[in-house]
Amino acid sequence: MPYHKNKQQAFQAAQQSTEEARGLYNVIVEDSSSYGHQLKHLWEEVNEAYQQIENALEVASDHQRDQLEKFRSDLETIIHEANLSE
Repeated sequence: MPYHKNKQQAFQAAQQSTEEARGLYNVIVEDSSSYGHQLKHLWEEVNEAYQQIENALEVASDHQRDQLEKFRSDLETIIHEANLSE
């Protein structure tokens, strides 16, 4: 059972990190005086989410693996869109 618990915890950490990156991306305002700071924070969150996804992939079930790949795709979209807006 500890293996299953670790698998679930790893998945949840990846999911939460991805959601935090999405949320941060959604609130960034380009014309804000703190845009540069917000963008830096976004990159930190995206990197953290990528690390959590990689950790979770090491122990993921097939269903979790599919979801984790979706999270990774979401992060790639955020990066692409953020690069277009710079």
